[in-house]
Amino acid sequence: MTDVVRGGAGPSPTIAFEPELLLAAQGVRVAFFDVDGVLTDGGLYLSAEGEMLKRFHILDGLGLKLLQQAGITPVVITGRDSPALRARLAALGVAKVHYGTEDKAPAAQRTLDELGLDWTQAAAIGDDWPDLPVLRRCAFAAAPANAHVEVKAAAAYVTRAAGGHGAAREFCDLLLVASGRYAGLLERYR
Repeated sequence: MTDVVRGGAGPSPTIAFEPELLLAAQGVRVAFFDVDGVLTDGGLYLSAEGEMLKRFHILDGLGLKLLQQAGITPVVITGRDSPALRARLAALGVAKVHYGTEDKAPAAQRTLDELGLDWTQAAAIGDDWPDLPVLRRCAFAAAPANAHVEVKAAAAYVTRAAGGHGAAREFCDLLLVASGRYAGLLERYR
């Protein structure tokens, strides 16, 4: 990604990605997300009662909403399940979720079948080995900056941001730019 910084609200977006990345991400209609290490920082916070708490980044949440507005379906596939996660995804309107799913590729395939799509229309972001089968099948794969080295090697794009610190938003922004919808969505906020 190339950062461009300028003052004021210019007529065009300031965000830019390498052309080959945008070409690879064109045509994406569904985006698969891992949770721990992507939508969260990967830490597990436990209360004295044993309740699992999670920290989500607000930038990532808007990114998921923007994908939906652009006609790209966000899908969460996670090995865990918790009330906090369910509440966050419900608040974001994410309807396609696979909880407690260790074998992620079959879950992704079921979703593609339900949506009438195939792997050439899919993108994914993950941070660890269980995400590799999905990442390797998708047309476009990304990993957060703090992902495991094997996952980074399988990714076409490694975000500057770490998981739980805006990595998912960076991935969403790339998909939005590649879809041609970024500027129009941004205009609503100017």
